Amino acid sequence: MSNHVPHIIEVAIPLHLDRTFHYRVPREMEGQALAGRRAFVPFGRRRLTGYILGNVTEPPPHELKEIFEVLDPEPLWTDSELEFFRWVAYYYLHPLGEVLKTALPAGINIQDRKGSGQDDPTVSGGKAIKTEIVYRAVAPCEPAPHLGAKAADILGVIREAGDIPAAELRRRFGTCSPQLKRLAELGLVTGETREVYRNPFGDDAVKRDTPRVLSPHQQAALDALCAALDRHAFAPFLLHGVTGSGKTEVYLQAIDQALGQDNNALVLVPEISLTPQLVQRFRARFGHGIAILHSGLSDGERYDEWRRIRRGQARIVIGARSAIFAPLARIGIIIVDEEHEASFKQADGLRYNARDLALVRGRMERAVVLLGSATPLVTSRYAAEHGKLALLTLPERVEHRPMPTVELAPMKGVATAISPLLVPALEATLAAGEQAIIFLNRRGFATYLVCAECGAPLACPNCSVSLTYHRQRGQSVCHYCDYAIPAPGICPACGCQELKELGAGTERLEHDLRELVPQARILRMDSDTTGGKGSHGRLLARMSDGSADILVGTQMIAKGHDFPGVTLVGVVNAEASLGMPDFRAAERTFQLLSQVIGRAGRGDAPGRVVVQTLNSDHYAIQNAVRHDSDAFYRQELEFRREVGYPPFSFLACLGFSGTTERPVEEHAETIARLLTQLKREKGLRVEILGPAPAPLYRLRGRFRRQILLKSPTRNDLRRLIAAWQQNRPAVSTIREYVDIDPVDMM
Repeated sequence: MSNHVPHIIEVAIPLHLDRTFHYRVPREMEGQALAGRRAFVPFGRRRLTGYILGNVTEPPPHELKEIFEVLDPEPLWTDSELEFFRWVAYYYLHPLGEVLKTALPAGINIQDRKGSGQDDPTVSGGKAIKTEIVYRAVAPCEPAPHLGAKAADILGVIREAGDIPAAELRRRFGTCSPQLKRLAELGLVTGETREVYRNPFGDDAVKRDTPRVLSPHQQAALDALCAALDRHAFAPFLLHGVTGSGKTEVYLQAIDQALGQDNNALVLVPEISLTPQLVQRFRARFGHGIAILHSGLSDGERYDEWRRIRRGQARIVIGARSAIFAPLARIGIIIVDEEHEASFKQADGLRYNARDLALVRGRMERAVVLLGSATPLVTSRYAAEHGKLALLTLPERVEHRPMPTVELAPMKGVATAISPLLVPALEATLAAGEQAIIFLNRRGFATYLVCAECGAPLACPNCSVSLTYHRQRGQSVCHYCDYAIPAPGICPACGCQELKELGAGTERLEHDLRELVPQARILRMDSDTTGGKGSHGRLLARMSDGSADILVGTQMIAKGHDFPGVTLVGVVNAEASLGMPDFRAAERTFQLLSQVIGRAGRGDAPGRVVVQTLNSDHYAIQNAVRHDSDAFYRQELEFRREVGYPPFSFLACLGFSGTTERPVEEHAETIARLLTQLKREKGLRVEILGPAPAPLYRLRGRFRRQILLKSPTRNDLRRLIAAWQQNRPAVSTIREYVDIDPVDMM
């Protein structure tokens, strides 16, 4: 009788399940089924990719299924990274398997296969690794035989180069396979297949630069960061610097210090539109050893960048929110640029906030964490006031450049989208050979179409929103589910064929500007014009090299960009975000206005800003116009204190959705009653608000209701949610989600 002890492993499955699973490892795979690798496993009637967490020592109470295959030759994560992933799963109350799937690059994951039994073919591997053939000359033992002219030329190039890829030979000589085959047969060259990385940077050369002389405030900030780096301990900082104060230069020099200590750097930016310019600055300063991670990369590029980072071939990682999971070792500093941005929060699935996780990972890595912004979050400033973040300030622009002058343009009674004050300002700017930015945070031509007969708006059948008219596409489109119909269309209510265009988007603004200033070279930057690969970089390059005069766009142009030639900024519909049903509406309005105002006057010429508004008295607009972030913070903090919102409380949102309205309503009411009962039984201090319809009540055909939980202590909030998860009734037709620290509850 065999004394073989079964090898049992713990596996996390990437499904919405609150537990892990145990599997038996066949003898022939025992040396392969190690922690950190993926395994192909049976799961019910399906075959799925699971993540091996480690060995299980306790014998199972029942017979276990065997794994089919181990998919990786090397671990995909380290023990310290798994500790971070477990923390994420715990904090956001999300299955560990889904956290691991989120953390790994899309190119590495295998699609789920549905199967009915053991005879199904298994699949393995992930994204194809790109290879190329590299040729090298071999020293001949005897004189080379007569070669044709082309073969002789190819041999000469190979000998001169040492190693040369086949693609480079084809570029120089065209089709050359017969000649290469002949040279190989004669023993004059050898070809070797090598792995190559896809290049997300393209072939553009970057001119190197050197560190700039710092202002006294910049130097003081850098000194504090360098002292913290020398201590090799967790040190969180908030860098509050006005627009144009040189925060990026402080980042670069702090990273240089970290690299000098043989540590690495992680830099998070909120949107891929900010990546091209920042990457250019970093490549100019540091050359190679930089990796980028964001949604604009192909799966293959992302997989290659991930592998470069894992292999230690990249010292600096720059990316959007998902880069917080980068497999970077020896992190000395983590920088979160524009830390106030809501786009650091993932809106579905694993609803993590990369800004918050930067602090968690920094603590685990004993790294310096630097949160930078011209308009920090109210909660960040409050944390700095109470000693949880060390505050560094850059109160002046570099080289003592003045902040731009700002004029309010009242729009009451003005029929056009562009103020009469803005047109002559644009003409004067163009005449001086300078550039302008016009900001409107709505894309499309008309915000919506309304029936001239009955007044009914043209609405999306799947979402609780009106359709936006896009003239260039000839369609009315829903910006949430992409439903589209030919425009202008027919009124669905009365059949009238005359629909009025109301409101204005960036496409309409571009159209009007071409008529008002026909001599201007105008670019538009919004989701409609930046869909193609590299489109962000191409548009920004045209502003940087002066081949465009006016840049029209949404919030993607409002922050982070540095165009020295821009002396005029126009803001259209400044109060648009004040109407959002969110307690952060004033904060977001102040941040957005301050950021876009800060695009003006960053070069040698002074800046001017024209802010068009119907509500000039609101404190968010007034303080943005006056560049007074302290006054805004004090007023906003008082409002938050009165209503008990963060930083004076902790929030969680429970969401419920379904394709039929009534069951969603009834289920949400049942959950609210259960929460109230559990709160009373456990004596928890949690305020239960709702259930209420989500502001976007119907989205992609699903009706949505929410319950907002608010508590002065994080522990009470978590205890209530945990009790609900243990006692909740399951309804298969209704989806549920938990959003810890919600940022956008639309």
